[in-house]
Amino acid sequence: MAVTQITLRNIDAELSRRLRAISEERGESLSRTALALLRDAVALETRRTRLRRYVTWTPADLDEFTAALHSQRVVDQRYWGVGTC
Repeated sequence: MAVTQITLRNIDAELSRRLRAISEERGESLSRTALALLRDAVALETRRTRLRRYVTWTPADLDEFTAALHSQRVVDQRYWGVGTC
C-alpha cells in the first residue's frame, strides 16, 4: 500500500487544543489520533463491515430475496395490457 503524506494548514487554536487533548487521553501520537478520527469521519471501517455482511448470504437467503423480487415484478394487465393508453 502506498503511503501518502498530507499537510494540513490553518488549523485553528481550538481544533489544535482538542486534537492534542484527545491524543493525550488515548496515549497516542497526534498523527495516530488524527488518522483514527479521519478514518471514523469517512467511515472506512463501517463500510468494510457493511460489505462483509453483504457477502455472507446463504443460498436460502438468496432464494428468499429472489422470491421477494419475483412477487414485485408482476404486471397487472388491466393497466399495462395492449391497447390501453
